[in-house]
Amino acid sequence: MQKVKLLATAAMGLESIVAMEVKQLGYEVEVDNGKVIFEAPISAIPRCNLWLRTADRVKIIVGEFEAKTFDELFEGTKALNWENYIAEDGQFPVSGKSVKSTLYSVPDCQAIVKKAIAERLKLKYGMVSKMPETGALFKVEISLLNDVATLTLDTSGAGLHKRGYRVGQGEAPLKETLAAALVLLTNWKPDEPFIDPFCGSGTIPIEAALIGQNIAPGFNREFVSEKWSWIRSKFWDEALLEAEDLANYDQPLDITGSDISHKMIQAASENAIEAGLSDLVTWKQMQVADLSIQKENGYLVSNPPYGERLNERDEVIQMYNDLGQVMRNYPSWSVYIITAFEAFEKQYGQQATKKRKLFNGFIQTNYYQYFGKKVKGE
Repeated sequence: MQKVKLLATAAMGLESIVAMEVKQLGYEVEVDNGKVIFEAPISAIPRCNLWLRTADRVKIIVGEFEAKTFDELFEGTKALNWENYIAEDGQFPVSGKSVKSTLYSVPDCQAIVKKAIAERLKLKYGMVSKMPETGALFKVEISLLNDVATLTLDTSGAGLHKRGYRVGQGEAPLKETLAAALVLLTNWKPDEPFIDPFCGSGTIPIEAALIGQNIAPGFNREFVSEKWSWIRSKFWDEALLEAEDLANYDQPLDITGSDISHKMIQAASENAIEAGLSDLVTWKQMQVADLSIQKENGYLVSNPPYGERLNERDEVIQMYNDLGQVMRNYPSWSVYIITAFEAFEKQYGQQATKKRKLFNGFIQTNYYQYFGKKVKGE
């Protein structure tokens, strides 16, 4: 096997950002709803897992075929080259989903796929008894959409948002992948000031620091495919070496995270230490009304409270009001706010230059973008 067909899964609205990241790694892509598909050498598996900031997972597409009956599903699955991927003693649990398909019973589809893979492997490995399943983990997924079955293997393990630095978090932490996307959707450069005045447990400033110093987001964690014998360890070594070489640890950064809650600032600070970025981000406990900015041409990127609970609504309206009043004093700053609060622009006191629909988990939000008037000579 020289090449594999890969699939980077993406949250709705982030497909173009994931596609841009995959292209930057040097691979040609095809974009679909919630996924970015590309053919690449095996060495792309370590590289994509290490580098993709905004994708949820990296999967291998083992095969696709039409399946309207259980027989078609069984035979189609059995015809695929599972022995190229799954070791003789490999564990291969099967998960599944079915949308707009004749075969709608997910547990039945999972059982059939499991049986078909087992039969194929027993045949190829010359085994009579049950597969031992004591070795490395190969998570199979059967996905049925409009009667087309897609069979994938997950190369990531824990979702890619799990960077390995989160020690403390608030009630509704922003996923690291979405936080990175919020930063990448701005024109911020590492030499420009960056502020998050509702930083919570620090996810946006930490992701900005990783982007600012070009640190691979997966540098601090493990991936399930590291244990797969057919991905040579040299590929992992080379990918880690590349990440080390490309990191710009000397890049000075001016990043600040502030929050009204002392507890959240404590959590943010601990997360930054865990990420190895303790010297790069300044943390302050304060309310947004007290925000004071010393430099021109900066970026404010934030995920403030949405005021979804009735008892918080007035407080949130006041926060948005305060933010708008403060930022009117700094016209050279660009402001980017993600919120599900419908009347945000009214409370902020200004219409956004641009809006983008994004999902924060299952919550539909708008990403309000206010472009600052840059001051020349700064």
